[in-house]
Amino acid sequence: MSQQRVRFAEVVRSEPVDLGLACLLIGGEVDRSLDVDASLAALDALAATARPLVPRVGVSAMAEGLRLALQDFSGVAEDYDDLRSSLLHSVLQRRRGLPLLLSVVWLEVAARLSVPAYAVALPGHVVVGIGDPEDEHVLVDPFAGGRLLDPVDAPLLSPNDLLLRLLTNVRALTTRQPPSLDVARTRLWAVELSLLLPRHPLELRRERGELLVRLGAHLDGAEELETFALAVSDVDEQVSAAARREARMARAQLN
Repeated sequence: MSQQRVRFAEVVRSEPVDLGLACLLIGGEVDRSLDVDASLAALDALAATARPLVPRVGVSAMAEGLRLALQDFSGVAEDYDDLRSSLLHSVLQRRRGLPLLLSVVWLEVAARLSVPAYAVALPGHVVVGIGDPEDEHVLVDPFAGGRLLDPVDAPLLSPNDLLLRLLTNVRALTTRQPPSLDVARTRLWAVELSLLLPRHPLELRRERGELLVRLGAHLDGAEELETFALAVSDVDEQVSAAARREARMARAQLN
């Protein structure tokens, strides 16, 4: 495993999780020359700009201060089909991205200013809460430039939830692209980083095995499929048997 992935695994298994750093390390899968420290400095600079605009009390006033400081950040529908919209360093450069990544920008700036903020899951959308989710708070939509939203009863998202959603977004993007080895490689790194998270779907192991086989790593792919088959054998024998068949077919391609 690369040093970058070792670092990612350490970050996502630490408490508290450094969400911004974890997102930047994901970006390093695409841009091997990425300067993580420079991107962290960009977040520090945004916080420095926001500091005089964000009061220390009043959740609505805090949200408005952040909106003014981050008003250049927003998103459009076309961003959903652009991998750059899922990479924090690109979002910081372009000031455009998916709701999740724009919410990360808000969360990271808020954290640097000691503003209580948290991620909230809406259907197909991630927004940010400012304040106490059990008491006084407001919801804002970073994708819409920080527009205030009506209060809703929606689940909060942990850093693990956000990172898994981010990597799932990358995987979903690959399904909308013409099949190619490059697309398969993109999907593979998204799967492999997901597997480094403390909590992830077991089905990702099968997906990794299938992708390895497709990319020519038949033995590694077969071993991953067999590992998955063993893990699910007690709960779903049909799925387990299908994975074992895939593993046998992958091994047969070596002959």
